[in-house]
Amino acid sequence: MRQTAINLVGSIVLSLLVLIGPSAHAGNYPDRPITLVAPFPPGGAADVVARIIARKLEEQLGKTVVVENRPGAGSMVGALSVANAKPDGYTLLLGSNSTFTLNPAIIEKMPYDSKTAFEPVGKIGNVSLALLINPAVPAQTVPELVRLIKANPDKYVYGSYGNGTTANFAGAMFNDMAGLNLVHVPYRGSTPAMMDLIGGQIPIAFDTIIATVPQLKNNKVRALAVTSTKRSQFLPDVPSLDELGYKGYDMTSWLCIVAPAGLPAEVSATLRQAVTKMMANKDTEDKLLGAGFEPELLLIDNWAAWVGDDVEKMRVIAKKSNISAE
Repeated sequence: MRQTAINLVGSIVLSLLVLIGPSAHAGNYPDRPITLVAPFPPGGAADVVARIIARKLEEQLGKTVVVENRPGAGSMVGALSVANAKPDGYTLLLGSNSTFTLNPAIIEKMPYDSKTAFEPVGKIGNVSLALLINPAVPAQTVPELVRLIKANPDKYVYGSYGNGTTANFAGAMFNDMAGLNLVHVPYRGSTPAMMDLIGGQIPIAFDTIIATVPQLKNNKVRALAVTSTKRSQFLPDVPSLDELGYKGYDMTSWLCIVAPAGLPAEVSATLRQAVTKMMANKDTEDKLLGAGFEPELLLIDNWAAWVGDDVEKMRVIAKKSNISAE
């Protein structure tokens, strides 16, 4: 009888430990290193940002943050690994709009549902794009370029750094809003697209500010507009397309830190607080700007609606312009 009672008490205690275990663990978060998955190749601009963020998160959380590059399938390989990870705050993803909204807009069967597979920690900023032309194109402004294209509808095309990329969507949106029918020429990356623009093989291209600034300084290309709603800090003299009358035009490459869905509330609060403090730090801002990234913190409360709205917006653009996954 005594042994039975002891066994019963033991079972109750064990059950209570199981129930309170996750909460107690969450209360001690973090107590070991954290992995930040970067679904991009090492050495690129997004990878540089990931490493800056990792170091700054370490300062706030007091634990090592290890960057793990998992590129592939337009960032879906890395995103899927995080979607399937345990939602304990020790595996995070630094994803882009390609990860969360562009891919779902053009891929019918996604390996994850970006609206429900992740929980947002914070959007940390944007990389604007620029509408670029070869200097030989006889246009100094966007209105002049539009008139030129309409007068010569078969002469002009635009290049981007890949099918289904932000640059592709930027060109498609410009086509739609300006009433043009520019044919899209996709390249395998920014470098070959930029080289062909400089060489005159293509007259027009959309590319990131990061790739644009060095070529502008050498007068190898001309920037007529930026794709963000406001002017870029890196190109303060270049107007935005929205400013030029294309109201609502907004197509940037943004980055957001997310965790697997189901994150404990205490862990979510800790991470959000850490990201908020990190982004308020002047050194963080300076380092991100130095990498060509424009920091801007946004804490997203209704992730499913926020992502879902953008997916539908991108899907409309993709359908109008026949953008599809290759």
